[in-house]
Amino acid sequence: MVEQPRDLSAFALLLIDIQEDFWTKEIANAFPEFPQKVDELLAFCRREGLDVIHLRAGFKEDQSDWMVRYRLLGRTPCIEGMRGAEILDCAQEKTGEVVIVKQTFDGFLNPRLEEFLEKRNKRYLLVAGLVTSVCVLLTAAAAAQKGYLVNVVEDCCADVPEAHRYALETYPFIFNRTKVSRIDTDWGTWISELEGLR
Repeated sequence: MVEQPRDLSAFALLLIDIQEDFWTKEIANAFPEFPQKVDELLAFCRREGLDVIHLRAGFKEDQSDWMVRYRLLGRTPCIEGMRGAEILDCAQEKTGEVVIVKQTFDGFLNPRLEEFLEKRNKRYLLVAGLVTSVCVLLTAAAAAQKGYLVNVVEDCCADVPEAHRYALETYPFIFNRTKVSRIDTDWGTWISELEGLR
């Protein structure tokens, strides 16, 4: 029996904030396999032809684009040109991949993201990155509210362990969960979910 090629044209990967300021020593110690898993996820998506969208935090040093809480605190992560804004080696973009810089937790507050997804007819989003309980969760929740099916790749997310676990376990009504090792088998279920919504 000839295996049918899988059609993943409706899928995209949102890779969120894999930057030095969010890759703290505590998180790195708790999730030592994270960089390797992200590398494997990107290899899968690129091999299968999924669009990869890199969402990244980036703030001006003069505070002109800081969220109000950051202004009150007098500090923000990922100031442009500083080491904290640099991308981890495992998450460097390749030519042709979209990079969207954001100044908010929810990536959809930058209209470029939804414009790109709509233009490319995306309906199912894989979401991964840093940190699980903030930008990953809030972007995944926004995607679900905008009508996308969402699957968080949990071993390609990281956070303080308790926050990571809580964010993943508390919201099954917002997103499904997968792991890099399961993507090859889970995709058939995802296709069925999309077909069920036609």
